[in-house]
Amino acid sequence: MKKNYIPTINISSLIMNNFETQSAIKTIKQIEKACVNIGFFQILGHGLNLKEIKKICDIGNKFFNLPDSKKRKLSPKKWNKKNKNFYRGYFPNDVNGKEGLDIGDLKVTKNYSSKLKNQYIEYIELNKCFNKTSIKNLDKYFDNIYNLSETLFKSVIKINNMNPNISSKAFSRLKTLSTLRFNYYPNQTKPIEISKQDGVALGCETHVDSGIFTILYQDKKGGLQVQNRKTQKWYDVPFNKKALVVNSGRALEFLSKGQFKATNHRVLWNKSKRLSVPFFFEPSYDFKMNKSFLNSKNYTNSGQIYEKFLNKSLKKFIEYQR
Repeated sequence: MKKNYIPTINISSLIMNNFETQSAIKTIKQIEKACVNIGFFQILGHGLNLKEIKKICDIGNKFFNLPDSKKRKLSPKKWNKKNKNFYRGYFPNDVNGKEGLDIGDLKVTKNYSSKLKNQYIEYIELNKCFNKTSIKNLDKYFDNIYNLSETLFKSVIKINNMNPNISSKAFSRLKTLSTLRFNYYPNQTKPIEISKQDGVALGCETHVDSGIFTILYQDKKGGLQVQNRKTQKWYDVPFNKKALVVNSGRALEFLSKGQFKATNHRVLWNKSKRLSVPFFFEPSYDFKMNKSFLNSKNYTNSGQIYEKFLNKSLKKFIEYQR
């Protein structure tokens, strides 16, 4: 397979959120090209400390090694009738061949969640499974990867010669539906799907993501593949311990009027334990999805709210049929 199909971009020129320098403009053009042609790219110079990422992976692995009864303390109501949450939390591997843990913004308090009464803004009592140090590390990682995601989104806004700060209209921190997820692939005894296209055994079904961007850290076992939209061929996303993998989702495709398409991807069945940590960068639940947002200085605050857009998108995922 062609290893360089997925471009690697050093985004260090964007980290200070100055999009006017020559190097920043060059980087933004590289991001645009990757989004338009492939829908996936890897980033270096992202500012996230590799030791911090390792800590997050260790926290995830430690959680998935807990007894099932302990993990289910964080499960949505479907898998733990004692809990009130239905969107965030832990889902077991008998659902779709992998275990998962979805964590929303750790800045959301129990009081804020109960007052807001939104189905997706949930407070999860992480202390049922995590100690204070782990929760602090999760909070810090959420902050850092959220800020990184917004920097990438601002660069997309800049492509259209708009003011990058309009990102605040789409993303209000405590209203965002962004999710930090841990995917844990156990020793799968059988694939969860056989590709109808090429007969390959899969550990995660072929799909596209819902949000603006997904920023992923995958472990060295790899297995992630991306489909070329023109030829339908599949390409490996090579493991790079210093890189994060970025892909565009359905929300960005919508806002960009189809310029940045959400791209099919999948995970190969490899019969060995594997951890991946994606961050789904999703707008505020009440953001009006309007196609003029990225293309017009006369953006009107109208259209379907993102919550409904997401709700429709999630229906295709078995683990969200709750």
